[in-house]
Amino acid sequence: MIFSSVVASQKQLLRICISALHIFVSIFSTVLRWTAGECKNTISPNKHRDEKTVQSAIPTSVNYHFTRKCNYKCGFCFHTAKTSFVLPLEEAKRGLQLLKEAGMEKINFSGGEPFLHDKGEFLGKLVQYCKQDLQLPSVSIVSNGSMIKEKWFQNYGGYLDILAISCDSFNEETNQLIGRTQGRKNHLDNLYKICKWCQQYKVAFKINSVINTFNADEDMTENILQLNPVRWKVFQCLLIDGENAGEAALREAERFVISDQQFQEFLDRHSSISCLVPESNEKMRNSYLILDEYMRFLDCREGRKDPSKSILDVGVKDAICFSGFDEMMFLKRGGKYVWSKADMKLDW
Repeated sequence: MIFSSVVASQKQLLRICISALHIFVSIFSTVLRWTAGECKNTISPNKHRDEKTVQSAIPTSVNYHFTRKCNYKCGFCFHTAKTSFVLPLEEAKRGLQLLKEAGMEKINFSGGEPFLHDKGEFLGKLVQYCKQDLQLPSVSIVSNGSMIKEKWFQNYGGYLDILAISCDSFNEETNQLIGRTQGRKNHLDNLYKICKWCQQYKVAFKINSVINTFNADEDMTENILQLNPVRWKVFQCLLIDGENAGEAALREAERFVISDQQFQEFLDRHSSISCLVPESNEKMRNSYLILDEYMRFLDCREGRKDPSKSILDVGVKDAICFSGFDEMMFLKRGGKYVWSKADMKLDW
């Protein structure tokens, strides 16, 4: 009995050793691939899932959030003012040049509020550089509209293809409840004024709306038809850990979240609007190539924003592998469209 127990114990110990060896070899092989900078068919050691990292995708359309600072306090914001850092202009241009060389066709500048830094001059110079020097087919901006002056259009409007203004409600009280306001500024007055400037200075006008608890029952049909944007992007309120959810977050967006059914009911109510482009949480989460203020791609697959290394340090090809970008979903949600104003054939 004692002998058989010893033998059994030795066999069990041997199995444990073999299992541990397999695990060690697997981990060691993965680390070797990572340190070699290999992208294809590797598994990130900090991702507890079976999904593989993004193969070296072409950054056709990139969203550059060059600043996190904003003058509004939208309760559901998922890119909050966690830093005040902004790259020097020439470094930002160098990164944009790298993206162009890697295949970028469209750049979208966002924030934060992109017109806040240097009163829009920094943004204007980047817009001009991308259109005039890099000759990108499409240059666009997403803004809350509160800081835009007509002089900016006079100086830089010719280089801009699309200007998207965020507007979540056509009821000013609702905008105030959401936090899309600053002092006595009327958000809707700015929206209509900017729409006219876009027409005057030949910039395609777009509207972005986040559907949440406070506007889910609203009917915006009449106002959208009156403003007549080239696109109306309608987003379902999304939670991102560390941004608008969780202990480290600067916002608490749980009270803004709506169900998939509520979102669908909003879409059904506005189904007659041809320019409406809906984006549910599923479509939105991984279908954007997002660069933060350090020019790092942000991977949102785990419900938070995990940064890659900066493209300024490792180049686009190595950084984009860890972006979490879902190109199929990008195409499915209509991410590729007629995005150059020269091709839109708009009646100015």
